Parts: sequence; structure tokens; C-alpha cells
Amino acid sequence: MKKTILLAAMATSIAATPALAQSAPGGLHVGALAGYEGIDVEAEDGSATANADSTVYGINAGYDIALGGAFVGVEGEISTSGGTTEFPSTFAGARDGLETDAQYYVGARAGFALTPGVTAYGKVGYTSLDTRAFTQAGSLAELEENAGGIRYGGGVQIGLPGPLEARVEYRRSEYDDLASADFGKTTTDQVVVGLGVRF
Repeated sequence: MKKTILLAAMATSIAATPALAQSAPGGLHVGALAGYEGIDVEAEDGSATANADSTVYGINAGYDIALGGAFVGVEGEISTSGGTTEFPSTFAGARDGLETDAQYYVGARAGFALTPGVTAYGKVGYTSLDTRAFTQAGSLAELEENAGGIRYGGGVQIGLPGPLEARVEYRRSEYDDLASADFGKTTTDQVVVGLGVRF
């Protein structure tokens, strides 16, 4: 997946070179998004892994500063998903699985106009994830915890008639260890589409 991100970034950089004559969007934007999420969880001792697929949906808002054919901006997002990962029965940890819930993100982004109305961008920032660690037998109380980490990715946004714009975006989030459970590295990969309004 990291190779895919690198290739996409290189392609964006190359494509953006002749696009500086185009105008990049600026101003305030708000929107809604939905798409696919894959979550991967690793046991704290590395003895087992678990993964799950789910949908993710949310809202975002940000502000971009147009710099001719480029732009820089800040963006925030609140989203939620229902991914539930369950370790195999051979796992010796106290917790059987992890469920994800609300996700929060704030970060920066920058991009270039490729053609009139089409802009490619990259993004990076801080993200946090609400989780619930559980046992199938219910022998232990559920543990709710918030994990922090980094999110990075990129996408393409397309101007639509009037103030509307659409986007297609890939992003990966990597979260720190959950201290009170049996889980180590937790990652999510998301592909989302969005519809927004620019003011």
C-alpha cells in the first residue's frame, strides 16, 4: 500500500508541473463523505492479527488559500465506522476483539490544479479513534479507549456546477498502542467519495 501511495504522489507531482497556469480553488468548504474502511489490528505481543471491512461516513470542513495554480489549507473531519475485528480462538490474550467507532481528524493539505476544475492534493495530520475492546464470553467488562495517531493520504477534487465540488480520496491512519487492552498497532485504510460546497 505504501508503494501505491508513493507512486500516486510521484504521478501527481509530474502531472502538476504543466498545470501551474490553471487556477486552484480557495476559500471555505464543507461537505459529507462516505466509503470503504479496512481495519487491521495486531496483538500487543505480535502473536496474532485480525482485520475487518466496514463502511465509513462523516462530515468535514476546511479552508484553502489559493496560490495561483496551487493551494494550501487546513481541514477537520468527524466520521464513524462499524468495523469489528476478532482474533482467532488460538489467541491467548484477555480480549477477544476490537470495535471501532468515532474518528476525529485535523490536519493540513496542499495541491495543484491539473486541469480547469480538477485538482490533486495530499494531506497529513493528527487523528484519534474511539474503540471498544470486548470478550465474547463477557467475562471481562468492555474497555472503551481513545487512540491517537497520524493520517496521511491524497485525492482528487472536481468542480461541479455552481458552488458544488466532489472528491475521491484515499487515506491511511496509524494508531498508537491501546495501553489498557491486548492490542498493539492498529491501522485503517479508507477510500471515500465526498460531496461539498465551497463558499
